[in-house]
Amino acid sequence: MDNVKILALVGMSGSGKSVAVDYLADKGYPKVHFGGMIYKEMEKRGIPRSEDGETEKKFREEIRETEGKDWVVRQVIAETKDLIAAGQKRIILDGVYSWTEYKTLKHEFPTRLTFIAIVVDKKLRYKRVAERPDRPFDSAAIRERDRSEIENLEKGGPIAAADYYILNNGPKEEIYSRLDEILKEIDF
Repeated sequence: MDNVKILALVGMSGSGKSVAVDYLADKGYPKVHFGGMIYKEMEKRGIPRSEDGETEKKFREEIRETEGKDWVVRQVIAETKDLIAAGQKRIILDGVYSWTEYKTLKHEFPTRLTFIAIVVDKKLRYKRVAERPDRPFDSAAIRERDRSEIENLEKGGPIAAADYYILNNGPKEEIYSRLDEILKEIDF
């Protein structure tokens, strides 16, 4: 695992994680998507996804309850190790959800992992979520998702404990510039 570096992104829904991950993926870095583990398992079990995201939310919470709070992160770790075994030296983890996931990743990759939290003013985040083309939420739905992610998944912990923060209140170019600064600083 010499010279391997892993960058994990965390943030509330609508914070700009996908914008950041897509920018990094466009640079050629492979990504491991936490939500993708949920989607893969739902597909395996024949559970269709819903437009409003409710099915995914319910399944995400149920699988953590039945298989352990670390189920998703165990899948992510396995996929990350596969990438490392295939020779990847720089890997992006997209969407850490819980404090358990944070602690598990820190334990598994103690010297290789850097966390970046993407944050945005709540009013602007809610506006962006309402206007996004993919799974838009109204303000009541996003408030409920926030509550669920904070109370049920303990998402606040990884955000609070991040190594770096990016305030994403401006245009995409600002988040790109800040990501480039961080990549340079950590020799990613």
